[in-house]
Amino acid sequence: MARTTGRLTALAVARAKRPGMYADGGGLYLQVTERGASWIYRFMLNKRAREMGLGPFTLFSLSDARAKALDARRLRYEGIDPIEARKAQRMRARLDAAKAMTFQQCAEAHINAHRPGWRTSKHAAQWQATLVAYAGPVMGALPVQTIDTALVLKVLEPIWIEKPETAGRVRGRIEAVLDWAKARGYRQGENPARWRGHLDKLLPARAKVRKVEHHAALPYSELPSFLIGLREQEGISACALEFTILTAGRTGEVIGARWPELDLINKTWTVPAGRMKAGREHRVPLSARTLAILEAMQAHRHADDGFVFPGGKPGKPLSNMAFLMLLRRMGRRDLTVHGFRSSFRDWVAERTNFPAEVAEMALAHAVESKVEAAYRRGDLFEKRRRLMQQWATFCATAPTERGKVILLAKADDRFQQRRIG
Repeated sequence: MARTTGRLTALAVARAKRPGMYADGGGLYLQVTERGASWIYRFMLNKRAREMGLGPFTLFSLSDARAKALDARRLRYEGIDPIEARKAQRMRARLDAAKAMTFQQCAEAHINAHRPGWRTSKHAAQWQATLVAYAGPVMGALPVQTIDTALVLKVLEPIWIEKPETAGRVRGRIEAVLDWAKARGYRQGENPARWRGHLDKLLPARAKVRKVEHHAALPYSELPSFLIGLREQEGISACALEFTILTAGRTGEVIGARWPELDLINKTWTVPAGRMKAGREHRVPLSARTLAILEAMQAHRHADDGFVFPGGKPGKPLSNMAFLMLLRRMGRRDLTVHGFRSSFRDWVAERTNFPAEVAEMALAHAVESKVEAAYRRGDLFEKRRRLMQQWATFCATAPTERGKVILLAKADDRFQQRRIG
């Protein structure tokens, strides 16, 4: 009777060089390719042919491979898929190893993995700071596999009412870290930090906890008078704030502006995608007044690629706090810089006939509708140029006591009087 197993010998295996499949019987094969030799176990499961790798010949001898194939056949006899059984065994081993992988270690690994995709190092620092401050004391040193709903609530409940915005960020970041840990095989089961269908049943919605507080904005009708006071202030920060208001820009976009971004001939400021909130390049038309501001800043230009609004330290821009401190000196603690964007948006809606999409494009707001974004190819630049010039004209027009309006002093004349340095 022909032998069904044990057809190969150790000598025959060692001499097998020609590519092909060499059967030992019982589903065990030596597979020889140009890359080398390895062991394969072939079997049928639910009328479907399957192959299970048993390892390379350089690591496992013929007797080792026969033992592995015998274990697989025994599992099949018990109705167990040997491939799935091996996957489960490896998962258990990884979970056992994960007992030494703490939540804090997973958080650090997650941040490092995503850091190249974040626009600024500040974003990564914020992630780490919030997780260390709030999640760290409760779960930082615990194995990530042991994190459950009770622990997540222990982190969130103390701040959910008092600091709803912060609590929302902490919850989202915990969820992201736990998702990363699951994808890497360090934990199993549902994510206990998931909001929809889970924590939303245990915590009140943040919108109901505290009403959304919008940035304090100056009514647009008061803006010309405000600019009169602003132009009386000394220093680069006053110039930069006026430039911010007239371009409807964000603080970070303005204080990070460099001279190569400016095309003074074509009266255009192009902000690179890397410095934009929406991650897309943004072109800003420059009015006569903003060009006058830039002309005044030329006296402080130390390098071709330097900052337009340099700070106190060489090679550094203005501080993020410069505008806030300026507003405090002016006695306007009630205002925020971001609020001037709201003033601009209200003015466009109430005092002009420009379509809403022109205003939204001027504010560099992302198009929420994917369909609309797909069809909107241009940036409405020429319409925005007319809009921003009208905005600059309005900002330079102050009412008199009798209701008439006067045009403020010319930009360059005013700059001759203001001491910037």
